[in-house]
Amino acid sequence: MIALLCLLASVLAAHGASGQRVKVDPEVLSYPGQTVNLRCAFTDATGIQLTMVTWIYEPKDGERINIAVFHPNFEPNYPESTVKGRVSFSPSPSSMASPSIAITDVRMTDEGKYICEYATYPSGNEQGITYLVMLAKPQNSASSVTVLAGSTPVVVARCESADGRPAAEISWVTVANGNATTVTNKGADNTVTVTSEYRMVPTAADNGKDLSCVVKHRTQVKPESFMLKLAVQYPPEVTIVGYDNNWYLGRTNAVLTCQAHGNPPPMTTQWKTMSGEMPDAVQITNNELKVLKVHDAVNTTFVCEVSNRIGTGRDKVTVVVKDTRGPEKGATTGSIIGAIIGVIILFAIIGTAIAMYRKHVNGGPPKYKPPPPKKTSSTARQPIRNADPVAENRPLQDLYFDTPSAEPVTDLDAHYDNDANGGGGMEHYYAAAPSGWDDPGNNEVPPPYAGSGGDPQDYNQGPNVNRGESFVSSAMFV
Repeated sequence: MIALLCLLASVLAAHGASGQRVKVDPEVLSYPGQTVNLRCAFTDATGIQLTMVTWIYEPKDGERINIAVFHPNFEPNYPESTVKGRVSFSPSPSSMASPSIAITDVRMTDEGKYICEYATYPSGNEQGITYLVMLAKPQNSASSVTVLAGSTPVVVARCESADGRPAAEISWVTVANGNATTVTNKGADNTVTVTSEYRMVPTAADNGKDLSCVVKHRTQVKPESFMLKLAVQYPPEVTIVGYDNNWYLGRTNAVLTCQAHGNPPPMTTQWKTMSGEMPDAVQITNNELKVLKVHDAVNTTFVCEVSNRIGTGRDKVTVVVKDTRGPEKGATTGSIIGAIIGVIILFAIIGTAIAMYRKHVNGGPPKYKPPPPKKTSSTARQPIRNADPVAENRPLQDLYFDTPSAEPVTDLDAHYDNDANGGGGMEHYYAAAPSGWDDPGNNEVPPPYAGSGGDPQDYNQGPNVNRGESFVSSAMFV
């Protein structure tokens, strides 16, 4: 199995190598009057004898002919052909390894297939093909065609790309409802002229619509676009405005206006009545008919005729004169409902904005001060006013001291309640003060607490030491 795969790979490799040994340019572009170089080379001649090289020209429509022959033992030969006198091996002298040719003053008719063919031994003939593409920049143009409105399709625009090579591509871009037809014709010197026509059934509504012709060609960097407008001629279309069905006896300055549009623009405007006689109270100025004062004679049908060179258009309105004035036309129900809905939406938006603003303003920390904590013990503590000094009978390390706090502490037992205990002239003791320095009513060390009940409580009294004798404040027991 492996041997079979290796054999298949070697066969494919040999086929690929033999198919690519004659190296040429797949395509060469040129304009008329230039010189083109058609390159050819045999890339790998190992084990192969190169005998002769022949260049063959094959036009698009025609037979193959030899145009140049090279043999290493003879002079180059150029048989009779359309390029004889303009073709030569380049560089000169040439070689079997690279027998390229040059064609000077190329013409549009030189376009076609050029074949570089090697005669080899023992492989036989091997060749490479180059396509010579001749370019000619076309002359592009486009125009609209003035037509009359009708019911049959006609040509409304034409676009042309003349004397180009290769043939150009033409397309149309428009909102009008139509289709295009394209024709290609051969021109002089192998050039091509492409003509495209846009056809449609023209109507008055199509007049002035945009229409674009887009031309694509190989010689252009980008497509060329021609912007056109449809030109449809039609007679005037007429409309009379101003009658509100509320012409009553005695009304003054009632006006009718004759509006018209056409292509070409309307030239003349004429007012008539179906009865043939124009009321005395009527005053006409161009396309405007004014009734100075409405009376019974105005009870008629007014006709407005407008003409251009295509034809005449007309419109009419029948006036009915009423005895009394009718109600004025007010706002319609739809407009009233719309206004109400609009006001509701407006108020809703305003209310939402106010609510969001209040939420934003009140979203910070609370502006009020929370109340002080309540007492949790019902037992009242009273300071002992006449306590005898207590001698120190225990080491200092066993005592508990109330050291100054970094922040003030609220003590609900700090003040003595005179009303509850009946001691009217009692001194106040500031329990929050760690020493007598911060007590505005007592500059000495405050006495310890005593129980409020009849039974004495066990407590340890701190030593009676002056500030001059110790830096430690007296202990406070709770």
